[in-house]
Amino acid sequence: MEREQIGKYRDLYRDSLLDDIIPFWQKNGVDHENGGFFNAVDRDGSLLDSDKSVWLQGRFSWLLAATHNAFEPKNELLDLARTGIKFIDEYCFDPEDGLMWFQITADGKPIRKRRYRFSEAFACIANAAVFEATGDLDCARKAADLFATFEAHANDSSLSPFPPKFTGTRPSKGIGAPMIAINMAQICRDAKIEGVNWNAKIDAAISEIVSDFVHDDIECVMETVATDGSRIDDHFDGRTLNPGHAIEAAWFILHEAKCRGNDTELIALGTKMLDWMWARGWDKEFGGMLYFVGVDGKPVQEYWHDMKFWWPHDEAIIATLLAYQLTGDSSYAEMHQQVHDWTWAHFPDPEYGEWFGYLRRDGAVSSPVKGTLWKGPFHTPRMMLTCWQICEEMLEDQSAS
Repeated sequence: MEREQIGKYRDLYRDSLLDDIIPFWQKNGVDHENGGFFNAVDRDGSLLDSDKSVWLQGRFSWLLAATHNAFEPKNELLDLARTGIKFIDEYCFDPEDGLMWFQITADGKPIRKRRYRFSEAFACIANAAVFEATGDLDCARKAADLFATFEAHANDSSLSPFPPKFTGTRPSKGIGAPMIAINMAQICRDAKIEGVNWNAKIDAAISEIVSDFVHDDIECVMETVATDGSRIDDHFDGRTLNPGHAIEAAWFILHEAKCRGNDTELIALGTKMLDWMWARGWDKEFGGMLYFVGVDGKPVQEYWHDMKFWWPHDEAIIATLLAYQLTGDSSYAEMHQQVHDWTWAHFPDPEYGEWFGYLRRDGAVSSPVKGTLWKGPFHTPRMMLTCWQICEEMLEDQSAS
């Protein structure tokens, strides 16, 4: 990858983040009356639904603080992140059990709670990023406590306030919990939150992924396995793969390799996971990343299986660029350009800004919505921020050499 190309990527990622995505959500997603952030907005940014995703409160607060910390020390970003933290503290916890809600009204009345603790995961990284920016020890404490809550519930389903969703007939687990644990611990470690051995938490999560989800015999990263890591091959849930999710886990591991001085074993693991799931997930007919595929080529149950969602492309853009940075292998530069070009040709909205989230298999827009309970200012701007950082590092390395 030539220096000029890296510079072009760097400029595009930086400018798209600072001049498009963040301003779109500053204008349309901030609730100036109640605090916190709206998520459900139409193509032009107009509000579709005033209910709030608790995930988004943490995710956008993290993004704002992380952007401030990395490159843009702007008080307006940090101040907005702190208002997000304040809203989370005031409205996003159930006072009866201390667990977080999943969906609330605009003014903070609870609507729904989920069994999983991903609301806690995103509140954790938000508090960690704000602590890194401000040194506020209360934020550090909250981040560590939220990590502990997430970890406890991931390992013990009996802690859930709800009855189990499934019976004990066919116990299973997903890759999401150890994957997110890696990222949470990395962010807390970067923020220099003390009192927890973050490297040990990362090691444990990676170990679980390797032992239970990375299946060398079929060259695949499984999405769902039995609790002992064995495959559930004769049922839809066990056969369904989510390539974007596995590729997200791959880049978390590649990032950890970089943090540990380009650890060769972790590079080999992360690139192996990327290679396998790219081969299974890239749509050879229309381009782009398929959402779900069957491990054995058989049909999957979800009817949106061949749609193109925004976030798997974001994860693939990061993973391929990071793999190239760590290995210098030109095949990853080619993969990066392939997914980058397809993504930028289909997802950005040239008229109203931000990105479409949901495309048909051929890349046509399925829904013009810019925000839902799931889609908001996280995966896409995180990709832009992360790739901006990677490009800056590569340019610095080239200058030094």
